[in-house]
Amino acid sequence: MEDSPSIETVYEAIYALYNQNTNPTEKQQASNWLNEMQKSVYAWKIADELLARKVDLNSCYLAAQTMRSKLQNSFHELPQDSHASLRDALLNHLSKLDDTTDGVIATQLCVALAHLALQMGSWKNAAVDIASRYNSLKTCFILELLTVLPEEVNSRTLRLGANRRSEIYTEFSDNLPAVNQLLELCLTSEANDERIKIRSYKCFASWLNIRSVSLSQVWHSNVLSNAFNVLCSFDGSNMVQEAAADAVIAFLQNLEDNNNQDEIQIEILNSVSRLEQAYMMSVTNEDLDRTVNYCRIFTELAESLVMTMINKSLGSNGLPHFSIKALDSVILCANHHDYEVLLITFNLWFRLSEELYKINNVVLTEMFKPYFEQLIGALYKHCMIDTDHEGLLDEGTEDFADFRMKCSDLIKDVVFIVSSSAVFQQMYMLLQTASVSNVTWDQMEAALFIMQAIARNILPHENEVVPKVVEAILNMPETVHINMRYTSVMLLGELCEWISHEQHSETLEPILNYLQYCLRQPNLAAVTAKSLHSICTTCRHHMVKHLSGLIEILKVVDMLNLPNDVAIGLLKGVAVIVAEVPEEHVYKAIKEICGRQLSPLLALVESTSEKTVPETNTSTDPIYWLDRLSAILRHLATKTNNEKDPCVVAIVEMWPSMSKICTRYKTDSRITEHFCRCLRFMIRLVSRSTTALLAPVAQQMAYLYKEHHHSCYLYIGSILVDEYGSKYDNPLVMTQCHSLLLEMIDAFIEPAFRLFSEKDGLRNYPDTVDDFFRLACRFIQKLPMPFLQSPVLEVIIRCSITAVSLDHKEANASVMKFLLDLLLCGKSRKDSINNEECRQYVTSIVNSIGEQLVDNLIQASVFSLQTYMLPDVIDVLIELMAYDKVQTLRWLNGAVEKLPKQNSAGLVTATNEQCLQFLNSFHSYENDGELCRSLREFSRYFR
Repeated sequence: MEDSPSIETVYEAIYALYNQNTNPTEKQQASNWLNEMQKSVYAWKIADELLARKVDLNSCYLAAQTMRSKLQNSFHELPQDSHASLRDALLNHLSKLDDTTDGVIATQLCVALAHLALQMGSWKNAAVDIASRYNSLKTCFILELLTVLPEEVNSRTLRLGANRRSEIYTEFSDNLPAVNQLLELCLTSEANDERIKIRSYKCFASWLNIRSVSLSQVWHSNVLSNAFNVLCSFDGSNMVQEAAADAVIAFLQNLEDNNNQDEIQIEILNSVSRLEQAYMMSVTNEDLDRTVNYCRIFTELAESLVMTMINKSLGSNGLPHFSIKALDSVILCANHHDYEVLLITFNLWFRLSEELYKINNVVLTEMFKPYFEQLIGALYKHCMIDTDHEGLLDEGTEDFADFRMKCSDLIKDVVFIVSSSAVFQQMYMLLQTASVSNVTWDQMEAALFIMQAIARNILPHENEVVPKVVEAILNMPETVHINMRYTSVMLLGELCEWISHEQHSETLEPILNYLQYCLRQPNLAAVTAKSLHSICTTCRHHMVKHLSGLIEILKVVDMLNLPNDVAIGLLKGVAVIVAEVPEEHVYKAIKEICGRQLSPLLALVESTSEKTVPETNTSTDPIYWLDRLSAILRHLATKTNNEKDPCVVAIVEMWPSMSKICTRYKTDSRITEHFCRCLRFMIRLVSRSTTALLAPVAQQMAYLYKEHHHSCYLYIGSILVDEYGSKYDNPLVMTQCHSLLLEMIDAFIEPAFRLFSEKDGLRNYPDTVDDFFRLACRFIQKLPMPFLQSPVLEVIIRCSITAVSLDHKEANASVMKFLLDLLLCGKSRKDSINNEECRQYVTSIVNSIGEQLVDNLIQASVFSLQTYMLPDVIDVLIELMAYDKVQTLRWLNGAVEKLPKQNSAGLVTATNEQCLQFLNSFHSYENDGELCRSLREFSRYFR
């Protein structure tokens, strides 16, 4: 936008955008024009004028949103001498808002002011300044502004830098008493205004969440004591109570950073314990919202004290630290009748059990054991299905079914504390009493459910309880409840390792007969197939003699109406057994199970036109059959490295059919992706034994990629290089393989780089970047010299230097891996006869591109990449130094020198001392992690 538009033109565009009678074309044109206006430098003045005029809701909303967006993304457009006048203008706009103002407009203006305060270094003690305006601004807007101020400190888009953030945190710590004083004033002077109460508690929580305050600074705050009083009271709305709970929780989260103040911790523990009476009252009144709030507080306290109760109990001569009492309140909640309350506590139990597992101290484990015993007892009760429930629990739609699976996961994690065998025995005893007492089916089913969660932990030689449980399951009466039958089938599947033990092999046949019976029942078919998969995989040697029966089951598997993922599990199990059968039966078995997937695929190829849209998750969708075939191919295995191996022969014979499928669905990226996944397993299965697939697959992938830019074709290319690049001892075969592979990448280069050369091409096609550089990595790893001598290498390297700033996780990782492997391939390798020649090539490349590469790596680290990506950058820099440390350090100095010394707000990014400290870390370091920390800290100065 070259010239500033008139305010009337802006109003016309706003009217066109929001008027319901405007036609869609004009709406889109208005939207595009307003977007361009917001990006222009004129937007500052236009937004200010729109806010001043207050013509209507839509114009005010657009103005507030524009002001927030400009302060967030374009603060550099403002000269520093205009910052103060902008602050005054925004405060003036905020002062004119009243109770009738739309809340979104107020929030946008508050966020805009917060962004200004954080970036405007000359606005010292902004929070105190805002708090002092209590009489000139409405209380609700002051509280809103003070709430968002600390929340926006870590906004990535502001790029404040570590130095400015440190300055802000120090300032906030100093300003907290003034903010606390304002909040106390609001709570006393406007005590009957629930909206002010809620905002005050939210503001208090926001300031505590920045974690830059000490316990002693806050513990005696009247705001906190007021929140506790609200929580102890049975009056007031649930919204006020929830806000008070949030404030207390924000305070408790600071305990973990201040865990050496026993005196305050005792006071806090006592204060929270006093809430137990209020909790019990909420239970009596069936006020679930309040119950949940109390449970959140109890759980947060215990979680904040986890390391305190563990570490201080360790050094207390076997006596538990007083903080362990925090678990008493949590156990109280665990016994609440609503499972949603118990669910809140799960993360605590996961974390506590993980810490106990890592420490592995018997005395400590015994100390916490009673709590976990009570937890498992509570889980058992909560897992009981309502006796009035008809049919099976639906795992896909019912929340309670999802909760039970979470219980199962938790039990698996914590059961080591109380002993798997003890819990299994306890559940078995409950089953035994069923015949002599009034134990209902739901109680028995819950016991079986707990058993299945820990069944894999039972020792294979256990011979007292498990045989009796298995026998009871196999002899269940016909009339047993369907959920009992369902869970018993799950349990048999989880006992697969116990069944596979030689001592219990005689149980296999009756169990298989039972599962075959269950498989014919529609409600049980899916879970039975899963259990059969587990048993087939674990008992593969014992299952060989049952293969013919399983293949017969496969013939009718589609009549069972199984979900496809369940049918796939069954096919996996059968494929694992096929890999174990005698060689003379392998060919027929593979043709049988693969043919049952290929035949319907080929029928679809012949019967459907390219315009036909398949229905997903049905047998009319090629993916339905391709995923089944993938599962089989992935779990088959060859017995020899011979091209006449029956498995190899059967698989190679499939290629013409596979080629036809690939060509037919070349325009459908979704089907092509699943096809390539299937082809990957096919190639890996036979590559050790024959090169028969290399030429036809490589040529078809290269041809199709020129026509349709599916990145999965590149991925198949990388699989071919991985499998055929260096496996064969015969030099002639190896030369032929290399020639085919190099021809393939030559064909890939032109269409791939046509995509990359588009505007934002690397960013718009991250999957292609990922798969292309994965392919390039494979070439360096498997045939380094031929690839180093290839004319395509130079253009690939130049592209990689540009792509290091790509912030896509997988794509960036592949680019960095390519650069790292390129540098590594010139190092001494026992398997390389051309090592010196490789090193000369790589040294020449380093000298040519090193300076530009280091520049881009530092720029990317500072401005583009997520912090978890930085270790890859360090790996590349370290390898560069291995070639020429002096030159690389010189390049690093130059790269750091080019970085801006001030950010867009005129604030210092990294000082000269900080830059020097970062550079010095490369001169002497003990390990890679030290350099990673140094780069991570340095990058924060610019973020």
